[in-house]
Amino acid sequence: MSTDVHSNGNAFKIFIGYDPREDVAYEVCRYSLLKRSSIPLEIIPIKQSELREKGLYWRERGKLESTEFSFTRFLTPHLANFEGWAMFVDCDFLYLGDIKELRDMVDDKYALMCVQHNYAPKETTKMDGAVQTVYPRKNWSSMVLYNCGHPKNKVLTPEIVNTETGAFLHRFTWLEDEEIGEVPFVWNFLVGHNKVVEGDPTTFPKSIHYTLGGPWFEAWKDCQFGDLWIKELEEYKKATEKKVD
Repeated sequence: MSTDVHSNGNAFKIFIGYDPREDVAYEVCRYSLLKRSSIPLEIIPIKQSELREKGLYWRERGKLESTEFSFTRFLTPHLANFEGWAMFVDCDFLYLGDIKELRDMVDDKYALMCVQHNYAPKETTKMDGAVQTVYPRKNWSSMVLYNCGHPKNKVLTPEIVNTETGAFLHRFTWLEDEEIGEVPFVWNFLVGHNKVVEGDPTTFPKSIHYTLGGPWFEAWKDCQFGDLWIKELEEYKKATEKKVD
């Protein structure tokens, strides 16, 4: 099991969107990453309250922001000091594969890489009743490998992240199409949208994204792949208890 390091300069930095309402989702996501990783990771929660205290985030919360990290996610290159590759991921993910496989896909010719979903949700609400919005490139920004040192990403200053529109940021409007690389959909497998094809390993999820809501919300206890998340939660709890003992 990989350690969650804070001093190893060679560790792969992963920033996870954090929302106080979904603390347990963050913990399970983090645990699932560390448990299966064969490379050292540095995992950092993106907490809006801390960013506000540091003067890096000051925009008012809009009505369509379903989580506290709707916009703070775009500070990832800045938080990584615009150096190397780093990943942002929403907290509502469960990792089933070794993140090294994804890390090995990075290509320096791209400013960022992600799963390029063609996704138009049928549901009008998600999670705990938050409004479901539909827009081009929806869910592309939910898990992104950022080439933090790429000149084009230097535009993602706190000023831009605090003042630009959701459309500008979530659609990666600061980039040309050819500067956005693609990774296989199994690394951002959308529950209720993507399908597993029996006998085709290329469709087996490497990370499951409970984008409409996960088992940590009462209404989504029985969602597809919910049993896997609950199993991971039990494992995480046992591991935490052992540490306390």
